[in-house]
Amino acid sequence: MRNIFFILLSTLFFTKCSKDHSSGLMVKFPKVSAPIQITDSGKEHLFASYYGINSWSKSQRYVTVLETNLKSGIPGETDTATLGLIDLENNNAFIPIAKTTAWNFQQGCMAHWLGTSPDSLIIYNDSRDGKYVSVILNAHTKKEEKIIQYPISAVSPDGTEAVSINFSRLSITRRSYGYAGEGQDAKKNIQLPEDDGLFTIDLKTGKSKLIVSISEVKDLIHGFKEEDIVYFNHTLYSREGNKIFWLARTSPNWNTTSLTINKDGSNIQRCFPDGWSGSHFDWLNDDELMITAKYDATQWAHVLFTVGEKNYKRLGNGLLDYDGHGTFSPDGKWMITDTYPSKSREQKIYLMDMVTEAVLPLGRYYQPNEYNGGWRCDIHCRWSPNGNMVGFNSTHSGSRQVYIMTFEY
Repeated sequence: MRNIFFILLSTLFFTKCSKDHSSGLMVKFPKVSAPIQITDSGKEHLFASYYGINSWSKSQRYVTVLETNLKSGIPGETDTATLGLIDLENNNAFIPIAKTTAWNFQQGCMAHWLGTSPDSLIIYNDSRDGKYVSVILNAHTKKEEKIIQYPISAVSPDGTEAVSINFSRLSITRRSYGYAGEGQDAKKNIQLPEDDGLFTIDLKTGKSKLIVSISEVKDLIHGFKEEDIVYFNHTLYSREGNKIFWLARTSPNWNTTSLTINKDGSNIQRCFPDGWSGSHFDWLNDDELMITAKYDATQWAHVLFTVGEKNYKRLGNGLLDYDGHGTFSPDGKWMITDTYPSKSREQKIYLMDMVTEAVLPLGRYYQPNEYNGGWRCDIHCRWSPNGNMVGFNSTHSGSRQVYIMTFEY
């Protein structure tokens, strides 16, 4: 029966106050509800984008999720997922709005609410006539407003532009993050292509611009070998949209370099010294960035720093010294993060106060053994626009479902 229960810590149901002994300050944590399952157990469900990405309409009535019959394995070309809205004001009704074959279990179809019309317009990835595209859709009329001839991996906060990368190259380097089929030229025989890398897309005109090629970062990447190919993944705009973070990685010999660039293609910055790597990430503002990395090339931690400076700080007073999916609340006062499954297959969620770095455990969730590899179910927390809800994925009920917790300050 273990796989149908989750364990909530006693702190969940009460406003928790604790003293941070390093600062002497009292921290008043919000009152956090028990998780509410908002998807039906009849099929598998997950948020329709990567962790940290807003899944709520501006009104916070609707949430974007994917629905699929596939429980395990990497999605193939014919594995269609349904993009839908959960209506939180109508008994969590599922409203299907589109189908897509450009998706995976780790990042969904990268659906974003567009800042230009955040209560109605969504952009998501799909495959049309064998090519990967992104579709701007009115979520309520289901009318396709525009088809962009490039898939997107990040969207600017104002909704006017996006970042595009090569998902076919991802399919041969890190399969669980790419899309099935040959929707782009993977350039699989080119180690450092000059015509592939980070593209910015004008979402009004659909025009693209290569702002940094893979070949341009050759001297910033350390330790790649002759048999490796270099690829880009994991992009994110800063809070004001002026900078872009991304990872340059190598395959088959795993190596990661964390990088930032101004959105106009200037000022490429390497985030860390050799050996620090990089994994998960979020912008606190337009200049400060958190990346889970090997602090001093030895200890995985949630590391906060200012772009262009070396003021590296391990967050959490030693309690968050691991690789988690950390993401900041809209007001920057809190960071929520998760863990990978422990030896007992439990995943945990923690909330940290950004002033004192006091940490509150919010729960632990069992992941059945059949959810592993490229179809594992990471918790992947994300905040609502008002910061009063957090959503996450979990399999503790025996199937992949979507949950939210409410926060009362």
